[in-house]
Amino acid sequence: MQIEKLIRATDRRKKFRFPIRRELRYKLLANRIIVDSGTGHTLNMGSGGIAFTIDHELPRNAFIELSISWPMLLDDTCPMRLIAFGRVLRSQGSKSVCTLDKYEFRTQARTFQAAGVMRNDSMLERWAGEMLKEDVKPRAATA
Repeated sequence: MQIEKLIRATDRRKKFRFPIRRELRYKLLANRIIVDSGTGHTLNMGSGGIAFTIDHELPRNAFIELSISWPMLLDDTCPMRLIAFGRVLRSQGSKSVCTLDKYEFRTQARTFQAAGVMRNDSMLERWAGEMLKEDVKPRAATA
């Protein structure tokens, strides 16, 4: 019981994460251009972020899109993917953690697709552009 209290006291997370190992694909954006993509696996996820493994470190604060295979079927027949958008919080070795700023579920093709095949509809670029505009907006003066 004391070990659990110690873990809770030293844990940086503000929200609980659920251990879940799923296949993922990612795209990384820098200067409004996709500079990296690949595959990996989730380690855990919660409403505030996702921990995952890939084969290398990622730059901190980079915009990232994760496409994660979802364990449930839509109407018991159609595979789903969780599409998540966020920023890389930290990355060390093969383990990375990103925020979960926006997400949506999409249906997945029922036939096998090579891991490198990903959407190319610039959804990540549009989202990152909106986030950058929010960062530049003048802040209201506080009294």
